[in-house]
Amino acid sequence: MKAVVYEAFSAPPQIMTVPDPTPEPHGVVVKVMATGVCRSDWHGWVGHDTDIQLPHVPGHELAGIVEAVGRDVTKWKAGDRVTVPFVGGCGACPECHSGNHQVCDRQFQPGFTHWGSFAEYVSLHRADINLVRLPETMDFTTAASLGCRFVTSFRAVVDQGKTSAGQWVAVHGCGGVGLSAIMIANAVGANVVAVDIAEDKLALARALGAVATVNASKVGEVAEAVIEITRGGAHVSLDALGHPTTCFNSISNLRKRGKHVQVGLMLAENSTPAIPMSRVIANELEILGSHGMQAHRYDAMMEMILSGKLAPQKLIGRTITLEQSIDALTTMDRFEGTGVTVVTEF
Repeated sequence: MKAVVYEAFSAPPQIMTVPDPTPEPHGVVVKVMATGVCRSDWHGWVGHDTDIQLPHVPGHELAGIVEAVGRDVTKWKAGDRVTVPFVGGCGACPECHSGNHQVCDRQFQPGFTHWGSFAEYVSLHRADINLVRLPETMDFTTAASLGCRFVTSFRAVVDQGKTSAGQWVAVHGCGGVGLSAIMIANAVGANVVAVDIAEDKLALARALGAVATVNASKVGEVAEAVIEITRGGAHVSLDALGHPTTCFNSISNLRKRGKHVQVGLMLAENSTPAIPMSRVIANELEILGSHGMQAHRYDAMMEMILSGKLAPQKLIGRTITLEQSIDALTTMDRFEGTGVTVVTEF
């Protein structure tokens, strides 16, 4: 099959012909019809993920058609249209038994623990536990855009933040994760303040439901600006970028007993950010993480999409070829363009 491969961290990836995958006894092989290009892939390419063994094929936001099925799989057959969370559970550990496959003790992640979806085919493990069936009305491009950013934001806003109608939600960073969170928070009835440094991204945030925006490059104190807009601070605030500054601002702009949800990855030199702990203690703030979403939790999100309350297709910025994915991957740290980039031609 054709695949994007890198043989050293930060070295230019290449299009190569590599062996087709075969399914694990408990897994399937999926013909990739679309795959998103995510900043997590960039983190992996530069060497921030210790799970990656070289040479490597990136890609974890995918949708496609089941091509081959392992002998122990009972719920899936060739021809099924599927997607998969970017974190897969083993089904046997205490976390999986509690329903929290997203923090499985023996989790697998396509594009990290094994070869991913920047390829014509990808092997997915523990299929009966982790695959998600796609509605016939959902196209593969939209489905691929759900894979990491949208589902992580859904869990962050709905399950971790427990956001409710009328609350104020601040979203720091209006890339794919942030825009997803804005749409989801708006759909559940919250009032959203979007924070970014790019006017085009803030304009898209307003189009997706943000009632107010803050340009962090033009405001001296971002947290104070959010507190003023929200008349006391956000009930829920997300760092959707993953940077010490956005993390600090997100915690600082909360009202008393508010919730900060860290969605953006903080790796390498950003892995131990300073936080305003005195404010956390005095105001009884909560600091939470959001790491993907379990396959069994997709149902609620899918129902909101099918009813029209969520429209993830609006977040798609551009579609590209597998060859173009190399440039898209290696330049992700420039934060160019708006919306989600999806590979649709292999």
